[in-house]
Amino acid sequence: MDKPLLSVRNLTIDIPVGGGTLHAVRGIDFDLNRGETLCIVGESGSGKSLTSLALMGLLGKNIRRSADRMDFDGTDLITAGPRKMRALRGGRISMIFQEPMTSLNPAYTIGDQLTEALLLHRKVGREAARARAVELLEKVGITAAESRLSQYPHQLSGGLRQRVMIAMALMCEPELIIADEPTTALDVTIQAQILRLLYDLGREMNMAMILITHDLGVVARVADKVAVMYAGELVETGSAQEVFGAPAHPYTRGLLRCIPLPGKTERGSELGTIPGIVPSLIGDVEGCAFRTRCPHALPECRAEIPRRGAGEHLFRCVHPDGAVSAEDVPA
Repeated sequence: MDKPLLSVRNLTIDIPVGGGTLHAVRGIDFDLNRGETLCIVGESGSGKSLTSLALMGLLGKNIRRSADRMDFDGTDLITAGPRKMRALRGGRISMIFQEPMTSLNPAYTIGDQLTEALLLHRKVGREAARARAVELLEKVGITAAESRLSQYPHQLSGGLRQRVMIAMALMCEPELIIADEPTTALDVTIQAQILRLLYDLGREMNMAMILITHDLGVVARVADKVAVMYAGELVETGSAQEVFGAPAHPYTRGLLRCIPLPGKTERGSELGTIPGIVPSLIGDVEGCAFRTRCPHALPECRAEIPRRGAGEHLFRCVHPDGAVSAEDVPA
């Protein structure tokens, strides 16, 4: 079997706060192969974006990152210095940030910002870089692409800025794209087009993608692998077919019950909900963080939770696979 493009083991992120230490990400493990799409899903505040920033080396100075392994195609991302990370970022690893309204520099034109990475990482001339920028702007559905190069971010709508961010991430044909809610500012009718574009480009260029989202409908369309994140921890991982077809963790089941199913969910009927709130991750965190919201919680849930499952489909729960039915999760 080929070696994974990206391999992460026991990634932990701690943030010093007034009341102690916030354990924002706890023991994350995953592998990603070339050409695969991994979708990380979960509620807001579960640590999805912090995980992506940790991979890019873009965490704040006060945030502590540690891992047993964080390897990108033979490069150790834990020990890589600033110069090494600058060579990787934009060139071999690109990121589409969540907020397009503030991700572009207001002082530079769209053309300057698009061509910067290509001029820095590839031996091409300015004209070739501009031609590549026009090509990608057209690919992401921006009309009059040539004229957009001389415009500034404030002259574009949020949706257009989001498309520019996607084009920018693709400029150097990276081996890995990390997309943090890449369709946030786009109309619903356009979201599917952009996701399909990213998916098709990934297949065309054998490019891996980490897609961070809380939209399970999006995940079902594009994911090869799914990682369900709750309170800083991956509670279930596996192929999209395994996670959607046979969800094993009560939290995953609860998320799926929140989605209307075409042809099955009756018009006007109530969708499922997950009661309660995410617990605080400041100070010591013991046992299953979901136990306060789970109708199947047992005394054992306060202890260390074993990882169960077979193959790539793994989950953290004291209940053996199949013990909890989807109907048991409260509406």
